[in-house]
Amino acid sequence: MIFKSLTSRVLLIATLMFGTVAMFGQGAAKGDDKAGKTLFQNNCASCHNKNMKQDLTGPALGGVEERWAAYPRTDLYKWIRNSQSMVNSHPRAKELWAKWQPTVMNSFNALSDQDIDNILTYIQCMYDGSCDPAAAGVVGIAAAGPEKPKSNTLLFILLAGILGIFAVVLARILSNLNYMLAVKDGQAAQRQSMKQILLSKGVIAFVLFAAVVLGGYTTVNKAVALGRQQGYQPEQPIKFSHVTHAGVHKINCNYCHDSARRSKHSSIPGGNTCMNCHRAIKVGSKYGTAELTKIYASVGYDPKADKYIENYENLSEAQIQSKFTAWIEDNAIQAGKSPDAAIKEGAEQWEAIKESLTDAKTGDSKIQGPVEWVRIHNLPDHVYFNHSQHVSVGKVECQTCHGKVEEMELLQQHAPLSMGWCINCHRQTEVKFADNGYYNSYYAKYHRELQEGTRKKVTVEDVGGLECQKCHY
Repeated sequence: MIFKSLTSRVLLIATLMFGTVAMFGQGAAKGDDKAGKTLFQNNCASCHNKNMKQDLTGPALGGVEERWAAYPRTDLYKWIRNSQSMVNSHPRAKELWAKWQPTVMNSFNALSDQDIDNILTYIQCMYDGSCDPAAAGVVGIAAAGPEKPKSNTLLFILLAGILGIFAVVLARILSNLNYMLAVKDGQAAQRQSMKQILLSKGVIAFVLFAAVVLGGYTTVNKAVALGRQQGYQPEQPIKFSHVTHAGVHKINCNYCHDSARRSKHSSIPGGNTCMNCHRAIKVGSKYGTAELTKIYASVGYDPKADKYIENYENLSEAQIQSKFTAWIEDNAIQAGKSPDAAIKEGAEQWEAIKESLTDAKTGDSKIQGPVEWVRIHNLPDHVYFNHSQHVSVGKVECQTCHGKVEEMELLQQHAPLSMGWCINCHRQTEVKFADNGYYNSYYAKYHRELQEGTRKKVTVEDVGGLECQKCHY
């Protein structure tokens, strides 16, 4: 009877323990826009516009519940989880596929109904402006910076503490159970102290096992995240505005990043590329002389005399300063400032020029030389990526990977640039196959299937885009 009673207690405590864990593990209440924001950013934001009003890779999502209102809500859940399973059978799915094919929406089978409700609530409140400020804060201006995913560390620590307490309670109960059984059998026995229980082989083995699991989990997570910097948005030595150049003036990306069309790398343009325009445009629309003079100083161009400075690399800092401060002061006076204010502006801008053209690593303040831009997009050394293959052959728009650069005052990394992200793109992107003679010899079968109508498209995956050696040396 004693054994049965104690066993029942153990089972009761175990039930309470797992019930507590389940309680903490439940999703948020229905319609939680804060939870929906995190889910949206982790699952939807790479293809759908965050303002919910404009199309991106996928359609604008504002009002999506209204557009599906004629159908059971479960149909919308099913569409979000696996859209391709519905494109041949569901009226609304057919309409969307007809408009957006061949762009395939990713599958999100892991999302629960609660997760989807949270995402839909966040979409609607962003669309109509009713979001909680904490949920709406990051969306909008690119310069505001990316939202960092909400950390669950505190929750995990709390759960670990609760499990630890229950483990100690169970160990104590089992110790008492063994003692009572020994007494019942007439054996000499002694109750174990708490110290003896905590130092027992079983407890130590469990702690070591938990440490190995936790250490392995942390190591794998850190390794996967190594080098990932989606949303990285560093300050640059020169305040170059993509909004002004690519947005307002519609300068093609491939004009400045010319090597993207013909090389593996999309290199940062040299100062001489800037000079193609800025020998004529010498005062900026936003910063005046402050930022453009940094370019002139780096390449050795005297904007006042309208010529490159002879023997520039051998001039002293004082000689260089006199040339550029004279230019800055002249422009300040022409703008209506007093001589004293112009001199002050020249001195301030010169200090900013020196700071921008100083090597942060070596401290070398030699003005002459290239601008040390801060690199934003960076793939691991073992990954092969060829810009020209994507830009010239695949005709991939720059915005596909880099986002709406023309709307970024301060450039940031838009895409995760992860292996999974690249693979999904290769699975979905259609190859321009029909009139490409390169594919005639190797893929006659696909040509035949296209002609017969048994195949609608050929993707990068079909022509070997998922083979390991394509991206890894």
